[in-house]
Amino acid sequence: MNNESRQYIERKCALCVKSDEFPSELYATHDVKKGLRDAQGKGVIVGLTTVSSVTGTREVDGKRVDCEGQLCYRGYDIKALTQGFVNKRFGFEETAYLLLFGSLPNREELEEFKTYLAAERRVPITFTRDVIMKAAGKDIMNSITRSILFLSSYDRNAMDNSLDNVLRQCLYLISVFPMLTVYSYHAYNHYINDESMYIHRPDPNLSTAENILRMLRPDKSYTYLEATVLDLALVLHMEHGGGNNSTFTTRVTTSSGSDTYAVVAAAMSSLKGPKHGGANLKVMGMMDDLRKNVRNIEDREQIETYLKNVLDKKAFDHEGLIYGMGHAVYSKSDPRAEVFKSFVEKLSIEKHRQSDFKMYSIVEEIAPGLILERRKNATSICANVDFYSGFVYDMLDIPRELYTPLFAIARIVGWSAHRMEELITSNKILRPAYVNIDTEKEYIDLDDRE
Repeated sequence: MNNESRQYIERKCALCVKSDEFPSELYATHDVKKGLRDAQGKGVIVGLTTVSSVTGTREVDGKRVDCEGQLCYRGYDIKALTQGFVNKRFGFEETAYLLLFGSLPNREELEEFKTYLAAERRVPITFTRDVIMKAAGKDIMNSITRSILFLSSYDRNAMDNSLDNVLRQCLYLISVFPMLTVYSYHAYNHYINDESMYIHRPDPNLSTAENILRMLRPDKSYTYLEATVLDLALVLHMEHGGGNNSTFTTRVTTSSGSDTYAVVAAAMSSLKGPKHGGANLKVMGMMDDLRKNVRNIEDREQIETYLKNVLDKKAFDHEGLIYGMGHAVYSKSDPRAEVFKSFVEKLSIEKHRQSDFKMYSIVEEIAPGLILERRKNATSICANVDFYSGFVYDMLDIPRELYTPLFAIARIVGWSAHRMEELITSNKILRPAYVNIDTEKEYIDLDDRE
């Protein structure tokens, strides 16, 4: 952009601000639930679902009080679900079956489902070369989204929204997401980072988590613990109620009658936002900065001083936020973080990263109290799942460009379940209302305008 164009954009941007800015008090004046949340931060109810539930508060004597966080998939507590498969088998496929079909599979149903997913885990001939490789980019989420839209052109029934066809499409995308993700990264790493190129095909006998590590690494090798922790991370990120931004996007776009590929592309565009899917990258950036500014990362007093500087906007990104702390729903505890933490410690031992784990643990202990000192209206603050997920991916030698795409590999299962539910239970388009606060104006002829 030349200087003249830049100046034009700057002038017109100022006009946008002038015409669109208004006092925030008007939200209260017109009783508008900004962000679809009420004054207490509770989400506005816009629909019903049986896919999952997220609980962080309870009603006691007519008042809302904080409680231990709970996440349920189709009525099953996430802690019970993960305890049921961890160290016995990989849980991604089993949990995906539950979310999609509403019940836990028996052994025969699970094997049939895994066989189906494995058979679908393929992309069209030359697709990797002609689509993924030819437009490599650093933003892997954009690369995957482009691939999703391209895949629609290979589907003869792309626009068919009958339930059986939509389910077929959803299962196909769930199957190929690991390939689209890893291959997009390899294309970026080769063409932009000038590194070696290698493309490994997925093994139909391996789980989703195992195949991700197999396809990502040059020698295809991984340990059982590595695959177990990655599998657990995928299950914990798979679904989180209909109110999260990308799932709401899924339901809104589905309600318009759009096709599966466009719906998933819209959800991807929502998830890639740093306020949604990129939270663990913020945690990693903060921890990197902590290491640079604290001489001893196991010293509680030094870490506390750093965190106070963060909250006082004197450290890291000067936003005054300790990332990975707090959640829109959970207050006392995030059940996903609780499930994750014990395996994070095990992996840190295998990877000789105990010192880093201790640093994370100290931050988790200190941060809530420091935040509460500054937020007089808050009663509880807890670490959320993103606090540890980036650390886990780092220990698994997963590049940071893949942190949000890994989230997408998991969350597409939840999106698919909500898309199916929206098609089954509603035929109405979702149309939230906005209050127009501008005044009516008389039209002015062009020659009379100043």
